[in-house]
Amino acid sequence: MPHYNYLIVGGGMTADAAIRGIREIDTQGTVGLIGAETHPPYNRPPLSKALWKGKPIERIWRKTLERNVSLHLGRTANTLDLAARRVDDDLGTAYTFDKLLLATGGTPRRFPFGGDDILYYRTLDDYQRLRALTQDKQRFAVIGGGFIGSEIAAALAMNGKEVVMVFPEPGIGARLFPEELSLFLNDHYRQQGVEVLPGQQVTDLQRADAHLVLTIRDGKTTNERTISVDAAVAGIGIVPNTQLAEFAGLPVENGIVVNELLQAGSSDVYASGDVANFYNPALDKRLRVEHEDNANSMGKRAGLNMAGETDPYHHLPFFYSDLFELGYEAVGETDSRLETIGDWSEPYQKGVVYYLQNGRVRGALLWNVWERVDAARELIAQPGPIEPQSLKGRL
Repeated sequence: MPHYNYLIVGGGMTADAAIRGIREIDTQGTVGLIGAETHPPYNRPPLSKALWKGKPIERIWRKTLERNVSLHLGRTANTLDLAARRVDDDLGTAYTFDKLLLATGGTPRRFPFGGDDILYYRTLDDYQRLRALTQDKQRFAVIGGGFIGSEIAAALAMNGKEVVMVFPEPGIGARLFPEELSLFLNDHYRQQGVEVLPGQQVTDLQRADAHLVLTIRDGKTTNERTISVDAAVAGIGIVPNTQLAEFAGLPVENGIVVNELLQAGSSDVYASGDVANFYNPALDKRLRVEHEDNANSMGKRAGLNMAGETDPYHHLPFFYSDLFELGYEAVGETDSRLETIGDWSEPYQKGVVYYLQNGRVRGALLWNVWERVDAARELIAQPGPIEPQSLKGRL
């Protein structure tokens, strides 16, 4: 029964960032990591960005082993006994700990049909499978018009593949972008050769010889039709992996609920990354954020606090994406249902979109505008009231 001063459940970016935090303070304490994937921690964003632009796969590795860590890979933690300070995995191995970090991430949402013929894109293995499919397949369905769907559709199209993009919203990124920008992206993707089918729900997928046949339903008329493709990729969101916390009776609500020190209902148990529900003072609300900046900054803060610091996590994370030649960074509450104010120096090519509510800026979308995230954070932290006209040229 291995014992660790610091035990981390989860093998992603958050876990590696936590180890870096621990090692800044405690260079000698024993650290163990239980990861469901067979790979050591790696950077996830390149899987839908840089690797499709020719960057070498070797650059994704985070070199976790260089920090004197015991890795237990290809294993899933099944039970957590807080009284015994013990975690048991699916292979029957028990681990005991002094401090525990739950960095369990999330599991992709799945359709009740299609089985393994639909690739739910999230991991390095998923990237390698999709890359292999591109060797002899030409026509791909991308199901979902959100963050992952928009990136994968662009990546495949830039690699010479026929792409048909299917999603129920009226436009690409409709939950994030204001309507006019979302509809612009529909046209932009079509100009890049992507067949964009908004307002369509995938209701079935069947294999027909070497092809896949998708049944799609129009959201307005409920009419159904079929489309034939060689392969299908889906990005329809994730569900936070809270089972271990629930088993132990820790607080769970849209993720694992943590306090400002990232403790999860126990002074010796922490949670961080995609799975953690945390309070942000700038927005005065709880958030659960599924992006790289949060994984790195929150993971490191959890590691530092586990090793003895007691600093609150008040960071407001940002995220970014590349869509063909377009790119953006976004910070705060970027919800298209809020009031939006566009400040474009070149319509839909370069500018800032502000998200407002009750006289305050809640979020900012920096569209082909760079190195302004910190300034946007300062603006979001201001109590207001903010006059919309005063935002012209602000960022």
